[in-house]
Amino acid sequence: MKTEFLASVLIALISAMPARAAPPQPDLQPLMFDALRGWAAEDHAAAFIPFRLSCVQLAARSPAERPGAPGSPGLDAACGAALALPERPDKKAARKFFETWFSPALVTPDKSSFFTGYYEPEFSGALTPSERFPTPLLKMPDKLPDPAPDRAAIEAGLFAGRGLELVFMDPIDAFFTHIQGSARIRLPDSSMVRVNFAGRNGYPFTPVGRALVEKKLLTREQANMQSIRAWLTDNPKLAPQMMQENKSYIFFRFDNGRPEAEGPIGAQRVPLTAGRSIAVDDSIWPYGLPVWVDAILPVSKGEARVRRLMIAQDTGAAIRGAGRADLYIGSGPEAGKIAGRVRHNGHFIVFVPKAGPTQ
Repeated sequence: MKTEFLASVLIALISAMPARAAPPQPDLQPLMFDALRGWAAEDHAAAFIPFRLSCVQLAARSPAERPGAPGSPGLDAACGAALALPERPDKKAARKFFETWFSPALVTPDKSSFFTGYYEPEFSGALTPSERFPTPLLKMPDKLPDPAPDRAAIEAGLFAGRGLELVFMDPIDAFFTHIQGSARIRLPDSSMVRVNFAGRNGYPFTPVGRALVEKKLLTREQANMQSIRAWLTDNPKLAPQMMQENKSYIFFRFDNGRPEAEGPIGAQRVPLTAGRSIAVDDSIWPYGLPVWVDAILPVSKGEARVRRLMIAQDTGAAIRGAGRADLYIGSGPEAGKIAGRVRHNGHFIVFVPKAGPTQ
């Protein structure tokens, strides 16, 4: 049973990958829906809404911001069925949909699954540089030099004078905008602009928290988003050097003209949904794939068991591994307080599309 199941999964989700270094094939343990603790109590309709949003994008064959792993005929068929349903079905209909078109499978070994959190921050900034806002966010150049420049070279002014500056910020705020990949930036006249990921220089992401731990400037237990930011703020002379430990550099674009209530645009080019959208390894999993997350995670006060159906709609340079996911928490400072504390193991259960519905 397991061998046949894995063969169908790997053919559907991996064999059609483009010619690049193949990631390790995930080891999956088939499950029944009854084995998913919390499944009966889930708000299946709330999960269906972002799933259907992914399906609209997949059906249109619109290119993603960052191409993910190819889908499968089963996912296409499930999306066709989703698009035939109302945009907001009731919970009973949504539950029946997921149970009809998918089979859950646990990524093993369980201990390899690891969750972090991200959010859309809100910072202050300006359209012109000043002593308060000296650091620009840059739009993507038409062409990067060969070899590609690292963060230090770009921050030293490699692209100065080319009109690539979008907005100017505090250097630490700018750095955290790079980490999150998007931000809302409040201008001096109280208006707001939004920026979103447009490209990167190609260097691998290096967590500054890891660098601080390796240099014994923070302990592993201390290293979360809040403590890292506090250290950078308290050490202005050393902060630029530490931030440049991460050679990866993100380029941005303005993302205006959408409702403020909508989340930022993820790699699939759909708005992210707080508590429902996740970033996954785009070399393994296709966008639109439902994933059941079961873990003890931070909440506004303390921690709680979270069992929830989420949708793969984004990716990131640091998100590597079959059981690795970045959970989109939401926008603003309260979401940031939660996102910065998420560093937890848990159960990563993919919903494998069936070849056709089982009635």
